[in-house]
Amino acid sequence: MSGARAAALPLDDASRRGVLLAGAACLLPLLLQLPGMLAIAVALIATTTGLIAARRTVPAWLRALLALTLLGLVLVHSGFSFGRDTGCALLAAMLAIKPSELRSIRDARSLIGFALFAPFATFLLNQGPLSLLLGLLGALLAMAATARLSAQEAGLPPAPGDGRRQLGLVLRLTAIGLPLALAAFWLFPRIASPLWGVPQLSAARPGLSDEMSPGQWLDLMADDTPALRASFNGPEPTPREMYWRGPTLNDFDGRSWTASQWLRHLPPAEVVHGSPAWDYEITLEPTERHLLVALEMPVELPEGVRASHEYTLTSMRRLDQLSRWHLRSAPPVQFEAELPMTLRSLALRLPEGFNPRTRALAMQWRAEGDDDAAIVERALAWIRAEFAYTLDTPLPGRHAVDEFLFEQKAGFCEHFSSAFTVLMREAGIPARVVTGYVGGVRNRYGNYWVVRRMDAHAWTEVWLDGRGWVRVDPTAAVAPERIYDTLEDRLGAGIGGAAGEGLLSPLLDLGDWALRGWNDFVLGFDAGRQQRLLQRIGIRHLDAPALIALFSMFAALALGWMLWLVARGERERDPLLRAWRQLGRRYARFGLAPRPDEPATAWLRRVESVRPGGIGHLAALTRRFVAARYACPEGAVADPDLPRDLRAHRPAPMQPGTTQSGPMETFR
Repeated sequence: MSGARAAALPLDDASRRGVLLAGAACLLPLLLQLPGMLAIAVALIATTTGLIAARRTVPAWLRALLALTLLGLVLVHSGFSFGRDTGCALLAAMLAIKPSELRSIRDARSLIGFALFAPFATFLLNQGPLSLLLGLLGALLAMAATARLSAQEAGLPPAPGDGRRQLGLVLRLTAIGLPLALAAFWLFPRIASPLWGVPQLSAARPGLSDEMSPGQWLDLMADDTPALRASFNGPEPTPREMYWRGPTLNDFDGRSWTASQWLRHLPPAEVVHGSPAWDYEITLEPTERHLLVALEMPVELPEGVRASHEYTLTSMRRLDQLSRWHLRSAPPVQFEAELPMTLRSLALRLPEGFNPRTRALAMQWRAEGDDDAAIVERALAWIRAEFAYTLDTPLPGRHAVDEFLFEQKAGFCEHFSSAFTVLMREAGIPARVVTGYVGGVRNRYGNYWVVRRMDAHAWTEVWLDGRGWVRVDPTAAVAPERIYDTLEDRLGAGIGGAAGEGLLSPLLDLGDWALRGWNDFVLGFDAGRQQRLLQRIGIRHLDAPALIALFSMFAALALGWMLWLVARGERERDPLLRAWRQLGRRYARFGLAPRPDEPATAWLRRVESVRPGGIGHLAALTRRFVAARYACPEGAVADPDLPRDLRAHRPAPMQPGTTQSGPMETFR
């Protein structure tokens, strides 16, 4: 059909419903990746536009108003920054109002083509199994809607069961192409980096950073999604021993702690490791940063990772996708037993004019003759006796540490570690803040631990003579009866939340186990796993040219399979005629194949001459076929159930005393 005719031909109701359903299915996975309020706004406008477009054309002024409204919402929500997230949100917004232009077949094809970009945009934001399943559903419905548009162009009116048949056709075609897709996934040579780059101009996903400011961690600690998963080979630490070391913060300006830049370039400090040693593998969720975490203290580092002087681990490449790291750690016995004066000065430095009461208390304790270890224990005893843990804290003033230690006496790890470190420095004890994660939850279906982003934690390291840097966790010193308000409480851990004891916890564990399997076998399928897969079938190692040759061979076989299936089953486009010919092939097994020039009724008489009395059902099918093919008026609906009945018919058993071509001769 010419483009002009397609533009003029209006959509019938069946085609319109199919196109709108396909557009909604393609939009759904992208909506699930948008921020909550923006996703709700786009969904409401998409629903309103679709309901209006299902009955009549949306006026031009309303289309313009909706477009400007959505554009403004997206730009305001993104802070007028342009990048991947903003582009995906704009795509979703434009797809939401695209049905307002739905009038003709050409408009419908334009909508379907535009909608297919949405599942691909979803994969830029999330590559999970749900995104794949929803994207595949949208693509299948889009192809089924396209098949219905082609039928309308051909002048075929809608009939009962059309949707099922069109979806079945799409599923068959998808299955035909599946071997080629699997060959490309499993055998095409894997490379270290993608063939193209995606600009990362949007805000980073929640994760640790090399800075800690008042209130900064509340958003991170309110996120119960996994930060990493860890599997151990051999001994496992207890949850209390799971201190996942991240950035170390040395510089304090009176308000915020930051990492020292020049310490990054010094070699790692000397560590004497104890026992036991833990051999483990961690799978890190994307953070779009370079920071890694490891159990204290790393013994061996994987390739592509470097450690700073204080053992802050960084990756040479940005962690903008799922990554897997094999590490080995052991608890430290001595950590930098000798502290040079330059580093001691750095670990004692404080800004002038802040927290006078804290300074006075530290000087008093020092004047009373306490040594470094005694001052540390005295401070911990004070915290055990008088301090409480809560998330409900006011914004700090200029003297934040004084306010916390002498007035509020309540806060969370950010307050405890910062105040404790300042108190130690005022007393002349080198100290610094260490950030990372603490603990983990074992998945009951898989042999691994899940560490969530809400497990983010900050503690203090103090330097003691003869021992070096020693971990001190003032937050853990708070008495259990003084823990008033935690994120577990706010997130409803008793209903299946992060505590792992709620009613929904088994389902959440099962879902995370399935997601981990997806990450391992799909998203984590790299060059190493590809080689291990080949080793299981007896191929020790293949370089890139050999892999390309193997892939080409399997691709050629898959293409040959596709061509054979298409040539065998899809050459006849008319489903009725195709079913009739399949029926003839079944009778051909008995020497009764219809001849190309033989009418249906003549063929029926020939079958009857060989099989008398056993063709009642075949005769009825033949009469229906002739009526549908030659007696149905133009524009009328043919027998919709006839193709199914023809496919279901099987030749009756041979009568005794007959052969495939006539009566059986009797031999004496």
